[in-house]
Parts: sequence; structure tokens; C-alpha cells
Amino acid sequence: MADAADADPKNGSGVVNRTGMPFRLDGGVAERARIGVIVLASDHTIEHEFRQIIDMPGVAFYVARIRNDPSITPETLAAMESRIAPTTDLILPGMGLDVVAYGCTSASMVLGEQTVFDRIREARPGVACTTPVTAAFAAFNAFGARNIAVLTPYRDDVNQQVRSYIEARGYRVSVFGSFNEENDNVAARIDLESIRSAAVELGRVSGVDAVFVSCTGIRLATVVREVEEELGKPVTSSNHAMAWHSLRLAGIYDLQPQFGRLFTLSPP
Repeated sequence: MADAADADPKNGSGVVNRTGMPFRLDGGVAERARIGVIVLASDHTIEHEFRQIIDMPGVAFYVARIRNDPSITPETLAAMESRIAPTTDLILPGMGLDVVAYGCTSASMVLGEQTVFDRIREARPGVACTTPVTAAFAAFNAFGARNIAVLTPYRDDVNQQVRSYIEARGYRVSVFGSFNEENDNVAARIDLESIRSAAVELGRVSGVDAVFVSCTGIRLATVVREVEEELGKPVTSSNHAMAWHSLRLAGIYDLQPQFGRLFTLSPP
């Protein structure tokens, strides 16, 4: 029973009110790495796949959602530029981040990676940055792959920009496949078997070194290893590559072979 002196003198109920309790600090859930992720307001998938992959002690990711149009066109993608810095600023204000990842593949190409990084660093000066396409290029280099099969959900004008952007960076798009769906809310519901089957079909084309599934709304992480075993070639996707690259930029090199070849490698 509490002593009478411990009772709150303003509370006739006798409830004990103790303040200034002693405490100690540790590194929290992100004592090894703290990763910020900018997620499209219309995205269904990034957080789901990041939770599957970034599941290790002392590493955590924190998201903020950026307003966007669920219809994927060059115009709607470009419109996000002015929103990147304010959205970045919402992620753990006042706390340091090891990495900030911008979660839109096609917008990263429409705006350009450096523009995305510049907008992020308006809110987080000097932070390490990545995007899905930045991560994909790092993955291609880690694989030693130059001839890439690309699968997207996008409509044709966006697909043309994707192909041009990848090829302008010195890679060859040996084969290109698309589901031709411009709505994020529909693309996110394309089932895993459809994605797996399409990736295998494209990856079997002669001369292909690796397969890249573009779009953060598309699922792939849990079947990457299965597709790689069927093809005998490395496979990655927007979320898969970006999670890997975020970890490596943050100095986390834990091996996760259950997510395929990429998660046994470091960027060259």
C-alpha cells in the first residue's frame, strides 16, 4: 500500500502520482540504421515488401506519403517534384537519417535522379539518397549485367521514357514487356503468378543478362529466388533493388539469400 505522502494531494482518490521516474536510453529500434522512405499516396506495395526484407535487429525504416495522381503519365509524375522536400521533412523531424529513398521508379526517370536527390537534400542536407532506378543500376552493376529484360505495368509513352533512360546509362534493353496499365490501384493487384510468368518469359530471351521488374506497386520480393532458379539469371524489381541499396548505403551488409542473388552482394 502506498504511503500517504505518495498520494497526489489534489486527488482525493489516493491515486499515486510519481513523476521524474529514472530511465536509461538505448539505440532504439534503429540503433544500426534509420532509413526514410517517400511512398506514393497511391502505392499499395512498398511498405509490404520493405517489411518483408528489412526484418533485422537494429534496422528500421520510416515512411511519409507524397501526394500523387494514381494515373501514371509523364505529366502527373513530373508534378511531384515540388512535393518531395516537404514530404521528406515529415520523416522523423529532428532525427538523423542514414538514407532517404524516393519510391517512384517512373518519376525518378521523368524528373531525373539528381533532381530527386536535390529536392530530398533541401530537407535533409548531405543525406545518402536512392531511387528505384538508382538502385536498379547499382544492382545491374553488382550482377555484371548489361543486357536487361524490363517488365513494367505502364502505358506506352511512359515505357518509352523508361527504355530511353536505361539505355542512355549504357545498358541495353534486350526485351521489353508491359501490362499496359496506367492506374496504380489496378497495377498493385496484378497477381504474383502473372508477374512471375511474365518475368520468366522475358528472361528466357536469348542474350538477356538480368530481369528488372519496374514499378514500386508491383510485387516480386517473395518469388525472386524462385524466378532466378528457373532462369539461371539474376532478377530484381523496384522495391527489391531499393530495399537492398538502402541497406547497403546505410552500411548494413547482412546476407539474405532467401531474397535472391542480389542480397548476397554489395555494390561494386
